Amino acid sequence: MRLIIDGDGSPVKDTTIAVAEKYGLPVVIVTSIDHYSKKEYPDFVEFIYVDRGADSADFKIVSVIQPDDFLITQDYGLASLTLAKAAHVLHQSGLEYTQMNIDALLTQRFIGSKMRQAKQRTKGPKPFTNEDREHFRSVLESLIQQSLL
Repeated sequence: MRLIIDGDGSPVKDTTIAVAEKYGLPVVIVTSIDHYSKKEYPDFVEFIYVDRGADSADFKIVSVIQPDDFLITQDYGLASLTLAKAAHVLHQSGLEYTQMNIDALLTQRFIGSKMRQAKQRTKGPKPFTNEDREHFRSVLESLIQQSLL
């Protein structure tokens, strides 16, 4: 079991790493070379850097994810591609993507895209708060505990 993070812009990298350390799980962060960091991370954290490109990290994640892995991503498209491959796919808000909710989320994304193309105003995401981070941590820990039983 690994925790894989779609690393470009994820606000829960440090939270995920802390949870992984608590449970002795490896972390894989897949990110664009544009987000290269010299920050030191624990030995159980592996970085996979990919070339620039809109979906380079997504394609890499799809190719490396295993059935018992967890994926953390805010990308609905990537979530839909990996649902059948991973044990759990989570949004940074703590929402678990499922076969039951992914179609509605993708439809919502499509409608928002069409509205923006038509120059109509759409709401952006609300700011990520400490409460959001703690909710994510709680959901992630609960799912890990269930998987370890």
